[in-house]
Amino acid sequence: MKKVSIVVSTTIFMLFFAGCSNSPKTTTSSQDTNNEEVSSADNLVTEESPVNQPDVISPENSGNEEGKEILSSYSSEQIEYARIWLQLGPNQEIDELNVLHIPAGTPLNPNDDTSALYPKDVIQLAGSRLVDGSVTYSGNGDGSIHVYNVPLRWDGQYPAGEEFYKDIIENTELVSVQQGDNNRIIELIKLIHVQP
Repeated sequence: MKKVSIVVSTTIFMLFFAGCSNSPKTTTSSQDTNNEEVSSADNLVTEESPVNQPDVISPENSGNEEGKEILSSYSSEQIEYARIWLQLGPNQEIDELNVLHIPAGTPLNPNDDTSALYPKDVIQLAGSRLVDGSVTYSGNGDGSIHVYNVPLRWDGQYPAGEEFYKDIIENTELVSVQQGDNNRIIELIKLIHVQP
């Protein structure tokens, strides 16, 4: 009798376990939903872009409801500058985040007559010191940017030659802009100084 009882108990347990493991997953956790929203939001940009600026990433595309609310009092441009510096800025311990708009047709190196010209409007982000480094980029309208490998201050012998500058333009780095930590984004926004 004990044998029959053990076999019945084991069978019931196996049926219950098999039923649990084979049941289809019909619910999605809020974490999964948030992850989907974040990954799709990373590649979104606003449809309207300010004049002479690359497309920007808006607070409406910040990834979740909390992010939208936290960043809603800041402009799309401010959020863009902060996100890009947070992701690419060489030094994160800065006193200022200076923003310089450079129109298309401006020489990469104004001190060299052989310098090529920027083919698009670009934005240069930099700290207040040379050691802070800089990020010079143009927007692509799809949540990505092209980063130009240009220094904040040009050193070297000039003329460098047209090929030197042509190589810089043709070898920009394509970067997908990440959402970043909203609290850190706000800290960087408070340091922004747009240069005339």
